[in-house]
Amino acid sequence: MSGDVFGNGLLLSDQIKLVAAFNHMHIFIDPNPDPQASFAERKRLFELPRSGWMDYQSSLISKGGGVFERSAKSITLTPEIQALTGLSQTRITPTELISALLKSEIDLLWNGGIGTYVKASTETHADVGDKTNDALRVDGNELRCKVVGEGGNLGMTQLGRMEFARNGGRLNTDFIDNAGGVDCSDHEVNIKILLNGLVAAGDLTLKQRNQLLLEMTDEVAGLVLKNNYRQVQAITLAERRSLKAMAEYQRFINKLESEGKLNRKLEFIPTEDQLEERRVSGLGLTRPELSVLVSYSKADLKAELLKTDVPDDAYLARELVTAFPNKMVKIYNEPLKQHKLCREIVATQIANEIVNLMGVNFVDRLVTTTGTDTSTVVRAYVLVRDAFDLPNLWKQIEFLDYEVDAQIQLEMMERLQYLVRHAARWFVRNRRGGIDCASETEYFADSIRSISLTLGNLLCGEPRTEWEDAYQRYTNAGVPSELAKVVAGSGVLFTALGIIEVTREHEVPLTRAAQAFFSLGERLELHWFAGQLNDLHVDSYWQALARDSFRDDLEWQQRALTATVLQVDAEASDVALDAWIALNKTHLERWDKVLSDLKLAKTQDYAMYTVAVRELFDLARTCKSS
Repeated sequence: MSGDVFGNGLLLSDQIKLVAAFNHMHIFIDPNPDPQASFAERKRLFELPRSGWMDYQSSLISKGGGVFERSAKSITLTPEIQALTGLSQTRITPTELISALLKSEIDLLWNGGIGTYVKASTETHADVGDKTNDALRVDGNELRCKVVGEGGNLGMTQLGRMEFARNGGRLNTDFIDNAGGVDCSDHEVNIKILLNGLVAAGDLTLKQRNQLLLEMTDEVAGLVLKNNYRQVQAITLAERRSLKAMAEYQRFINKLESEGKLNRKLEFIPTEDQLEERRVSGLGLTRPELSVLVSYSKADLKAELLKTDVPDDAYLARELVTAFPNKMVKIYNEPLKQHKLCREIVATQIANEIVNLMGVNFVDRLVTTTGTDTSTVVRAYVLVRDAFDLPNLWKQIEFLDYEVDAQIQLEMMERLQYLVRHAARWFVRNRRGGIDCASETEYFADSIRSISLTLGNLLCGEPRTEWEDAYQRYTNAGVPSELAKVVAGSGVLFTALGIIEVTREHEVPLTRAAQAFFSLGERLELHWFAGQLNDLHVDSYWQALARDSFRDDLEWQQRALTATVLQVDAEASDVALDAWIALNKTHLERWDKVLSDLKLAKTQDYAMYTVAVRELFDLARTCKSS
């Protein structure tokens, strides 16, 4: 139990079965440990002023185990050690035993010490640069553990991680797994900058400062754990869509590289040819590679935000308080606003949140596909986040840890990401003059909530069936009903923005506008049409742009068509729609023919949808309301 990283890690649960460990002096092996008894003994050793594995009570070690000196010439293997390691020899050197232990079939390989113990099969020991451990080091494709956790730095080479990941292993990187220490230091520095200033000004005594730091310890720890929990969550979400979004990731990597922000060779990011080979083979990026992109994405976005007025925007600058404990915010709210690193902290908080919740290239993709700038996309994100109550929804999904299947949670998060991407794009496209987060949130939030909670009643036809199926599946899995209602409808909920715009422009009740919007969409089969657009295969950046453009046009045309239905002189939405259909019979027959041709087509291509979207535009332009 020597070393605080290893020791602390092994005291996080009394369910851990520590079957083997080694340090510079000893090899500890307990082939079939008693979890509670061994936990208590590890705790006893950890609390001693100094301890080593030789202090471990031998009576607590299971049959066939023991503590062995690394300086011994050889070690006799018991049947239990042979079973653990898969070795058939009866005597081997300590170094050979450590290598075998590293390759043993276990759940978790936990590194809490110094040294590089795993490389890639394509690397030489000289490439690693850790001569001390050359004799015992193994290759990534030799590991048989399920997961690697890196409490210490440089326990594996990056290529070794990638090789293990390609073999089905689960891991991140050292700088992700042990980021808590750096994060904690950042919080400490930011807190002390403010408190030291108050002490210097005579507004706080040193004794009061130290007491306050002590009182905030647990809350700071909570902030750090939340940051790291979400960072790993971001990697998992990125991994799930890695293959599908390969073209987007490639473009993002090339952008960082061309701007001199990423050294591809230094970070072992695959070449374009290698990435293309993976895509063709049905393989995406590995978690270690995505870990690098997450880190670079956050750093790049923060740097870009500091060039803008985002950190100075009164609404966005409220993110400052999210970096500090509530106790400190409550007592020193006004001094916090004058923090020496205020702009940097705001930019950091926004960048971290966007990358954690929306992925590495969310901002870059919207900037590229809409022609807007970073500050506009960030404002659109914050507006959508607040108007759609994203933090509350996301947190509710996280609270379901260990209560529902993790795959259900991740799917729900992906649905919310889809909602935010489309809603943010809507604001970028529809607020060309600038985005005022405060006023827009105030205007949209209540109406969005009203639609989201009644969506099941407003939808009809295929969208209603899809909503019911998703809602039922989520509630059956244990998701609370209210949360399931909103998430089940997130695929169409962004259309609430257009509906709300129609109510403002034509002064009609929200429910009537929503009913007209969805009923019209069902008659024109626009939900089916939108699904076809979403399913278009994207092989290039230009095809991605074209698909986004199609979806923008579809939303605009459906909104325009809804406005003409609402102009029909009728009290009820269904009566108005029937009258509108009768007035535009000829135009609708042409649209129906387009849909029929699309459904009969053996292959789908972009030219077909270019024509179809144009036909829909003509329908919106020429239809009559009286």
